[in-house]
Amino acid sequence: MPAIEQQVSAIREFNRFYTARLGLLRRRHLDGEFSLSEARTLYEIGSSPSMTASDLRRRLDLDAGYISRLLSALTERKLIRQSSSGRDGRERLLTLTASGERKLARLNEQSARQIRQLLSSLNESERNTLVRSLTTVRGLLRDYPHTAVRIERLAELNEAALQLLHEYYEAVHVVQRDKPQAVRRLMADDSSGLWMAYLDDKSAGCVVLRRLGSIPHAGECKRLYVRPEARGRGIAENLMDALEAFARHRGMRWIYLDSYDDLKAAITLYRKRGYVECERYNDNPQATVFLRKELRTQN
Repeated sequence: MPAIEQQVSAIREFNRFYTARLGLLRRRHLDGEFSLSEARTLYEIGSSPSMTASDLRRRLDLDAGYISRLLSALTERKLIRQSSSGRDGRERLLTLTASGERKLARLNEQSARQIRQLLSSLNESERNTLVRSLTTVRGLLRDYPHTAVRIERLAELNEAALQLLHEYYEAVHVVQRDKPQAVRRLMADDSSGLWMAYLDDKSAGCVVLRRLGSIPHAGECKRLYVRPEARGRGIAENLMDALEAFARHRGMRWIYLDSYDDLKAAITLYRKRGYVECERYNDNPQATVFLRKELRTQN
């Protein structure tokens, strides 16, 4: 048998093992009230506030008609709400209702319990090996595996950057929004800046660094955003790397940032990068979480 056929056979055999082991062939996910597609839809909407049906279709790679039927069913069950998008009248913004959030929390608890049971028979070394292997598999099979992420500090504000900032404001319901003139003034400061991430020369994300005049040798990280279809490629990490390297080069000792409790994925990323709790340092009415990181000199 040719090598490629042996490899295909091995992967198919693993697929049969894994889908049975996780119970993915059962009619209801985790033996609950939802199908696997319904549960995954709730998860995606819950993790990305105000995503659209198009975003969801691209992320899950599902037929538009099937997505439409899924969303209609979940809306009828009062688990999600669909509202008009100010960005595009043809699109509907998707958010979880209070009931949907409770159902998703329950699903997350059940899923975590199932995985803990799977891991319970393994020792720590075996668990670490498993996680590293899964990370390798994901990296090899990720869409566009050879697409390089390009990070660029903009010299001047452009329409693509304004669009990304608008998407960020809408996604996290920002009340205090920067006007274009304010962004331009910030970019003119040689200790501040706006970085854009590109995939295949298409804008995919952004982040802003603002020099903090109220705190010596400090800057503030703002507007970290990655488009839903570009997530899972390490873009947020690359943007933060660029911002922190620039701040360090400019002699900054601290990077501050604020967030709020619902942005769990972002807060997890920040803490993973070494950001720790600090006192409130601004008057942002939406912020509930305040973090800072000490920038250490790199040899």
